[in-house]
Amino acid sequence: MNKAKPLPRYLVQRFQGWKETEYKDNQAWYRKLADGQHPRAMVISCCDSRVHVTSIFGADQGEFFIHRNIANLVPPYKPSGDFHGTSAAVEYAVKALKVAHILVMGHSGCGGVQGCIDMCSNDKSPLHDDFPFVAKWLQILKPRYKSVADITDVDARQRAFEHQAVLTSLQNLMSFPAISERVNKEELSLHGLWHDIGEGEIQVYNSEIDRFEAL
Repeated sequence: MNKAKPLPRYLVQRFQGWKETEYKDNQAWYRKLADGQHPRAMVISCCDSRVHVTSIFGADQGEFFIHRNIANLVPPYKPSGDFHGTSAAVEYAVKALKVAHILVMGHSGCGGVQGCIDMCSNDKSPLHDDFPFVAKWLQILKPRYKSVADITDVDARQRAFEHQAVLTSLQNLMSFPAISERVNKEELSLHGLWHDIGEGEIQVYNSEIDRFEAL
């Protein structure tokens, strides 16, 4: 039996306020958006509620095709009978929407990345039993832990592994034939970013020197 309940009152009030102000003042724009989307870029970011990609880049509705998941991870290309939400979003962005850019954005204090660190350093991590879906998903990142395992400073290790999550996704994106083909033809570009929430900073991965650099 469906047990869905009415929206909380505060959300109803916010919607009504938006409808009477933002929507009413820009009704023609919203009706144009209803005809179809033509985003220039896809953004793959963490579903952490503190990551607000459209706000950071001042993007309008219709500008970004956004997919969010735990730790902004992209699995390797692996067609099968399983459910693949992230792979489906990537496939649609590249084949149907033909975006020109894919941005993978990691961030500071990522709980998913910290959870993977806990799993890799502690066989009794609660993720193994209490969060089976999260634990399974983080297997995508787990092989990269060896690259940061020797970093003794906890904060530095966390940040380095957050960078590795971005690099993992960039590498796995290239395993999708439709992506590698368009990248090689210079019809699509991939970008790795890391966002420091507290400092309001963005770092961009520079493949030529294999390092993240501040904007």
